[in-house]
Amino acid sequence: MIQPKIIVVTGEIESGKTSFCFKFAEIAKDSGYKLTGLISPGVFQNEKKVAIDLLDLETGDRRRLAELRDGDETGLSTERWSFRPETIQWGNKILEKASPIDFLIIDEIGPLEFNRAQGLVAALDLIDRGDFQAALLVIRPTLVHQASRRWEVNRLLDLSGSGPFPRTIEEFLRSLDIQSGA
Repeated sequence: MIQPKIIVVTGEIESGKTSFCFKFAEIAKDSGYKLTGLISPGVFQNEKKVAIDLLDLETGDRRRLAELRDGDETGLSTERWSFRPETIQWGNKILEKASPIDFLIIDEIGPLEFNRAQGLVAALDLIDRGDFQAALLVIRPTLVHQASRRWEVNRLLDLSGSGPFPRTIEEFLRSLDIQSGA
C-alpha cells in the first residue's frame, strides 16, 4: 500500500484556513476526486465570530458545533468555546463510517483532540488508519509539532504568510499527484 500524504494547513486565527478547505474541496470534487471530511465554518454577527458550525462534506449537512463561552458552561469547553456534545458525536460517527477515499479534509484538529482525547477523536483514528490517498488537516501553529510527531507530514501550508505557498489551489492539487478513484 502506498503511504498516504498528510498535508497540514496552519495559520493564526482568521488567516483563511477554513476558506482554503472550502475552496480545495470544491475544486477537488469538480476534478472528480472522492472526498469526505468535516469543515468548521465560523458563524459571524456584526463581523464578530459568535459560533462555529460543523459541515459534512459528503452530504452538506450542517450543525452548530460551538458557541462563545458565557462563563456558565459545565460541559465540554475551551477557554473561548462551549461545544455541543451531540454535534461532536455526530461528527465522530461521520468519520467512523468514512470509507477509502481520495481526500480526507478535517478542519480542525485542535487541543481537544490532541491534549484531552476529546472532541473529534475519530479523526485521529481515521488518519492513523490511512484509508485515503491524501489528508488535508487544519492544525493550529501551537499543535503542528504534535501532529508531526504522530504522522509523517508531507506538506505544511502556513497561511500566516511564512513559507512557500502555491499560486493557485488547482496548482496545489496537481502537485499532490493523486489519482482520482485510485
